[in-house]
Amino acid sequence: MTSSHPAQGLDEVVHQRVRLGILTIAHEARRVEFGYLRTHLDLTAGNLSKHLSVLEAAGLIAVEKGYEGRRGRTWITLTPAGTTALTDEIARLKQLIARVETPTTTTDR
Repeated sequence: MTSSHPAQGLDEVVHQRVRLGILTIAHEARRVEFGYLRTHLDLTAGNLSKHLSVLEAAGLIAVEKGYEGRRGRTWITLTPAGTTALTDEIARLKQLIARVETPTTTTDR
């Protein structure tokens, strides 16, 4: 029985470049403001909103709306499921990197 290739385990929701960036920043910050994500990921508000909707629907982030002074704010936090999904994705990526960096002894697979 052969084991599957690490690429088979990549999560389509998490692996997308922008969403991986959102999850990573939310993991680092614990709670991140919408404007910070928009600026640091160089996105339009609409584009970021779409990606946040996908992540929220998957249960990977929680979105909290509120006010700071008189200005409306939106904060994003990683859920426990989001932390697990990010950790799993990073582990798969590390497996892929190891396969590339480790010389193989056979050329046919």
